[in-house]
Amino acid sequence: MFEKVCALLADQLNIPADSIKPTDNITEDLHADSIDVVEMLMNLEDEYGVKLPEDSFDSIKTVQDVVDTLEKLAK
Repeated sequence: MFEKVCALLADQLNIPADSIKPTDNITEDLHADSIDVVEMLMNLEDEYGVKLPEDSFDSIKTVQDVVDTLEKLAK
């Protein structure tokens, strides 16, 4: 799942996927703005067929947070 999240982020932010680490902060380290984050989350919802709870948006800070949230919802 980490690889898919990285690929999506890399495509959206025009950065190399292999430069993305689980501990990267999406806004600070990857320089995504709020629109990028919302688009990413919507794309992930479509990709995995899940609905992210709106209260989870504030708790998603790192790439690993995205992966963990998706893994919980995909169960």
